[in-house]
Amino acid sequence: MQSLWMAAASFFFATMAMGIKFASQSFSTVELVLYRGLVSVVFMAIALRARGTSLRTSVPMMHVTRSAVGVISMGSWFYAIGHLPLATAMTLNYMSGVWIAAFIVGGALLYGPSERQGPLLITVLMGFSGVIMTLHPTIDHDQLFAGVVGLLSGMGAALAFMQVSALGKLGEPEERTVFYFSIGTCVVGAVGMLFTRFTPWADVRWQDAAWVVPIGVLASLGQWCMTRAYSRGSTLVVASMQYAGIVFASIFSLTLFGDRIEPMGWLGIAVIVASGVLATALRARAMPNTPAEEH
Repeated sequence: MQSLWMAAASFFFATMAMGIKFASQSFSTVELVLYRGLVSVVFMAIALRARGTSLRTSVPMMHVTRSAVGVISMGSWFYAIGHLPLATAMTLNYMSGVWIAAFIVGGALLYGPSERQGPLLITVLMGFSGVIMTLHPTIDHDQLFAGVVGLLSGMGAALAFMQVSALGKLGEPEERTVFYFSIGTCVVGAVGMLFTRFTPWADVRWQDAAWVVPIGVLASLGQWCMTRAYSRGSTLVVASMQYAGIVFASIFSLTLFGDRIEPMGWLGIAVIVASGVLATALRARAMPNTPAEEH
């Protein structure tokens, strides 16, 4: 079930990215971060009220840390997008799954493995190889700094995902975690606007403005599903499933933007799908008697 939550999150994030591609024709990146955060705060506040979830938390500093790491990772990714080929920036950000695997291996070496993770580690690396095959990342010698920033965005995302998993294991509701992250996004967007300028609404095309609210809603839904997946599922299985976002993005590029997918790209998509299916099957075989999740 957790695999499906991550697949849904990947779909929402890919759709959000498509909206950003349209909206960025009229808005700056900082503006989109701010608007995304504002819409997400309102959307998640409604969700909190509807579900009767209190804002009070027993682990406020964990939320602060998760939000800070997540927002820094997002800002690093946006910087990489602005200074690197899009495929390269996407690949570096999607290295989060590889970083998660590295952190788990490091923890196992230090403290001893809690369960056999070798086959799942292989599915994460398999999925990332599919990402490389699909995107064909490249980098020039004068883009090394942006490349390092992009690499850090993937590492930051991995740390944020593991913090989400820790919050879930402590019993923190997913909607509360997403709400506090949305507040962090607003703060960063507002600070960023101190150094840039708002685009006059008279200069904004209505086709681009129409995406402002959907971007925030899609971001909230994606964060919500992702948080649920990492909170309740195997970290490595979920890490493998996040590569589905590349598949959805490729489909959007093909059908909406007329981009062409090379044969190697189709092979990469097949590898990504196979890695997700394999990770789910391995987890199911390792835990055959796990009861179904209660709702």
